[in-house]
Amino acid sequence: MAEETKKQEEKKDSPKDNIVTSKHSVKIGGKNIKYTVTTGTMVLKEEIVDKDKDAEVEKPRAQIFFVAYTRDDVKDKAKRPLTFSFNGGPGSSSVWLHLGVLGPRRVVLTDEGEMPKPPFKLTDNEYSVLDETDLVFIDPMSTGFSRPVEGEKSKEWHSFTKDIQSVGDFIRLYTTRYNRWLSPKFLAGESYGTTRAAGLSGYLQDRHGMMLNGLMLISVVLDFTTIDFNLNNDLPFILFVPAYAATAWYHKKLNFKGSLKDVIKEAEAFAVGEYASALLKGASLTPEERENIVQKLSRYTGISEEFIRRSNLRIEDRHFFKELLRERGKTVGRLDSRFTGIDRLGVTETIEYDPLFAQVNGPYTAAFNDYIRSELKFETDSPYEILSEKVWMNWSYSYFQNQYVNVAETLRQAMTFNKYMKIYVANGYYDLGTPYSATEYTFDHLGLDESLRKNVSMYYYDSGHMMYIHMPSLKAMKNDLAKFIKDAN
Repeated sequence: MAEETKKQEEKKDSPKDNIVTSKHSVKIGGKNIKYTVTTGTMVLKEEIVDKDKDAEVEKPRAQIFFVAYTRDDVKDKAKRPLTFSFNGGPGSSSVWLHLGVLGPRRVVLTDEGEMPKPPFKLTDNEYSVLDETDLVFIDPMSTGFSRPVEGEKSKEWHSFTKDIQSVGDFIRLYTTRYNRWLSPKFLAGESYGTTRAAGLSGYLQDRHGMMLNGLMLISVVLDFTTIDFNLNNDLPFILFVPAYAATAWYHKKLNFKGSLKDVIKEAEAFAVGEYASALLKGASLTPEERENIVQKLSRYTGISEEFIRRSNLRIEDRHFFKELLRERGKTVGRLDSRFTGIDRLGVTETIEYDPLFAQVNGPYTAAFNDYIRSELKFETDSPYEILSEKVWMNWSYSYFQNQYVNVAETLRQAMTFNKYMKIYVANGYYDLGTPYSATEYTFDHLGLDESLRKNVSMYYYDSGHMMYIHMPSLKAMKNDLAKFIKDAN
């Protein structure tokens, strides 16, 4: 009798799904679309060894928060695409892609992407892709409302491998619960979310036998060799030059009368040609060769010749943010170099804050916290973790010990095993976090068979890392994404 009571108590205390649904409509492309939103937390279980029973049992480990949008007028779910979306960080919630570009509601900013005067608001997103695909926005562990169950520690999920496993297992669980195994399936990730998406393309195939129709990669980093500035790695110094040139051109720091595309075309040729050769030569450069590089690098980046001489021909990104507009008392942003900031002191080496984050953090935070309760009817007193510095600062890349983080090979294998999988790549010219030339380099060195190279489509936008905050870029992205989804079905 006591044993039966104990089992009942354990069952009673077991964590449960907390999900609510609501009905809405939005006008996209002139058509009124009715849809259902499923919001809440789903309990994620894992198989563990029960020593007492000497057997594997399923144990609740985490409660993963998600927001899913499904179109109502669909008769055959098997023909309706389904997209799983997340942002990056690591440590970021999915709010940016959710309320910035993909979902049926979006945060109101200025047309250039600047923060309006508080209070903030949401509006219908006529550029949402809900007309083309159902959407599931996933918040990885310790972001959004996702938390471990009582008795578990979140730190275990703060690693490359555990993140891939948990997000992948949630995707399998959602696909099973909502009967979407026969739907065309896509992943959409931004920044580190592209790293996660590439990792998932392999994990979902290998662990769950799930083949994807496509990946939507926004502001891409697959090979960290291309963006990590170190003494023994000259690659970022070369690959950042075209984005430096675009930034300097935008802020009128170049003595150059051509268009943006004219500037970056010249900068690209210089970077992979004379400049790359010069860095390879190192100390064997003649004084004349060295001075030639100093003058040309200054011409394309807007950084003074004296600074370039003192920095041994190498401009780190953190120095560029501070140095380009130092004489104007301004800094430029890492995530969107169109935006400028103001530091307390003009003599410091690095910037105090990223000007883009200052524009978007307040509007997105306020809008989501109101939206989730007032429109989606999900109630909780827990804080919605938009972006957790604690997660990012303590993230483990132990899987890549003694090497740079690189999931490009995982993506190549996934594309080779599934020759139908297509890749959409979005690049912002003013992105100094994941610059477009670094992305191009990664895909040029992916090692794809020639027959598969046509599966990768590159798109470019006149904005930064979150290119969709720029209204002309948002409109262009909608057209590009809609075409990609249709072609990949």
